[in-house]
Amino acid sequence: MIGKEEANEKVKDGSLRTWMMFEVLAVKEETTKKSLEGLIDRLDEDSRVKLYKKEFGDVKEVEKPLKNIEKGYSLTCEVELVASRLDNLVQIVTEYGPSAIEIIEPKKFDVDAGEAQTILNTISHIMHQFAAAGAGGMVMVRGK
Repeated sequence: MIGKEEANEKVKDGSLRTWMMFEVLAVKEETTKKSLEGLIDRLDEDSRVKLYKKEFGDVKEVEKPLKNIEKGYSLTCEVELVASRLDNLVQIVTEYGPSAIEIIEPKKFDVDAGEAQTILNTISHIMHQFAAAGAGGMVMVRGK
């Protein structure tokens, strides 16, 4: 993790300040904690972003969270990070699967054609991975 002052400097230099919420649900309390802590640790080590804040909630017991499961445990973690490029942020979102994302600042920014192309190729690649895994990935045309 970096300090908030370093994060502020990166934002001044053009990085995107972003808030993300992660949630996990498991049938064992220990699994809930281990899995989310492991995910956040991997995110913290990812060179595409720099975390400067992470805050875990309390583990909560959930009655009948899913069909045929009587009890589960839920845990959340809020993180704030900076990313130097939007395409890096898109890749992080697709790989780590946060439940919610907010770009805090800047309010407006430019994306060059190469970065936009990388974002579109990332999304296309994910669609192909879903199709190869048998999880869908068919082409959907609006209005048809």
